[in-house]
Amino acid sequence: MSGLDHEIVELLPRLRRLARALARNAADADDLAQVTVERALAHRGQWRPGTRFDSWIFRIMKNAWIDETRARRRRGAILAPAEEGERVGDAGAAAAEDRLVVGEVERAMSRLPDDQRLAVALVLIEGLSYREAAAVLQVPEGTLTSRLVRGRSALLADLEEAAP
Repeated sequence: MSGLDHEIVELLPRLRRLARALARNAADADDLAQVTVERALAHRGQWRPGTRFDSWIFRIMKNAWIDETRARRRRGAILAPAEEGERVGDAGAAAAEDRLVVGEVERAMSRLPDDQRLAVALVLIEGLSYREAAAVLQVPEGTLTSRLVRGRSALLADLEEAAP
């Protein structure tokens, strides 16, 4: 296995998490992760050593998601809502309360507009810096910051509303 192949394998859990944040559906997320890996392998010559590999592959995923979203609109398809009880990395032994909280957060994330959901996922879930996330999204840092602030605010408001 080449170095690039190994890096892709190492990134698979993060790719699946980001795909789930984008797609809001486990099956669509798996398809998006697969398309991303296929594109990364097919275009491996475009990655430049010395640059962040995760940022490069996240950008591939973002572009694949945009392509898929546009294709669905053309076909008139509607994205399915996240199915109850499905989570990334389900441990099976997690407490029922923890599962409820995770479900509430996933539902709140799914209600965010795409641009805010992607900003939140890249910075808060994947841990990219603002600069790195802005590069992945190909937007100025100020735009990313604005999306992130609006996304966080909307998430907090949604979760506070859902709290008993």
